[in-house]
Amino acid sequence: MLGDRIRKIRKQKKLTLEALAGEGLTKGMLSLIENNKAKPSMESLMYIAEGLGVEVTDLLEEISTQELRETLEKAETLYNQKLENATEKYKQLLNLIEPYIKNLSQGYESARLLDLYSRSLYEEELSGWEEFSGQAAALYDKMNLTANRAQIAIFRTMVKFVQHDYQGALEILLRERANIESNHVYMDPMTTVDLDYTEAVLQFAVGDDRSATVTMERAFDFSKKHKVFYRTDDLYRLGAGQATMRNDKEKQELYLRKLKQYGDFAEDLLSILIHDYIVIMTLNTEKHDYSKALEMIDHYLEDPKVKDVVGALYVIEKGKALYGLGEYTEAIDYIQKVETPSTTHHPFDLSLFNVRYAYKALCHCELGDMEEALHAAQLAVRSFETLPNTPFKEFAIETYNKVKKNQ
Repeated sequence: MLGDRIRKIRKQKKLTLEALAGEGLTKGMLSLIENNKAKPSMESLMYIAEGLGVEVTDLLEEISTQELRETLEKAETLYNQKLENATEKYKQLLNLIEPYIKNLSQGYESARLLDLYSRSLYEEELSGWEEFSGQAAALYDKMNLTANRAQIAIFRTMVKFVQHDYQGALEILLRERANIESNHVYMDPMTTVDLDYTEAVLQFAVGDDRSATVTMERAFDFSKKHKVFYRTDDLYRLGAGQATMRNDKEKQELYLRKLKQYGDFAEDLLSILIHDYIVIMTLNTEKHDYSKALEMIDHYLEDPKVKDVVGALYVIEKGKALYGLGEYTEAIDYIQKVETPSTTHHPFDLSLFNVRYAYKALCHCELGDMEEALHAAQLAVRSFETLPNTPFKEFAIETYNKVKKNQ
């Protein structure tokens, strides 16, 4: 009630009844108001609000903007914690925001709290997240907060993406983007690049290389025009990865060069590691310079930072290099150390991990263990069944046919 809110804010401000009453009210009248035994006039209410340093609307609302702002600050701090350091953070977020849910009807604080509540429900695998996401989106639309609204679009898209429903994810993104562009007057450059990047990723995922290339090039041109370099590294990595998958040597060389330049200039470890990873793949699969590949791999695997970023992929490449050198048993040992991370969802990334089964099959084949070879070859083919055609998928099929022939 009104009196309760006045008393709560007064105590938060560490004001006595006398101090807040001042010369405009008596201590007794203020006490009656705080105990909901008297209703203040609008003039008195304005006086009290001024003394508390808040807006009159903050007193009239059941929950003040200041209280929501403080709650949101706590929620953002929780949300931005790394999951490994805060395993209960989504439950804590739900408990923090739950008491305010019925009152989140207007303003940025309400929209963002609904947004975080929705995401937390999803992470905890609880129902109802779509409803709260919709409420947050409607508030963002109303306030023309395009960047926040676009992040909801991308979040909804990623829900389908992690289910490996790539076509469904793309359809959601295109529909959401069309809705945003038709209802928002202005879209900031970073949001435009974000949407372009996500769209290109999904178009590559469904095998629509032509549309993906157009979208990616559009993002590059837009970034240069507006001097926005916020996704430059991601776009270069995407371009280099796509060119590698499609065996486009000209594009691969172009994007690798740009990726290396960016990595060196920005001292970006991930860009450097992806560049050298693709170089190592080329040494293993095209140049057959396995010794050089091993030299590069071992240099990186000695660095703990690499293991945290792309270590598993380097281990697979070590297994491939050892296979090339005829060290079949050792190659199997390295390949068996790798598991596909649960966070890996894009078909291209999955292909990089799935190809290890084909190499394992070839190693067993060379060792004369045809039963194990066939089992690994079958696993390789199955792992690629739902993925677009790539050289990796073709290699898995070729390996299976080779093993079957040699039985």
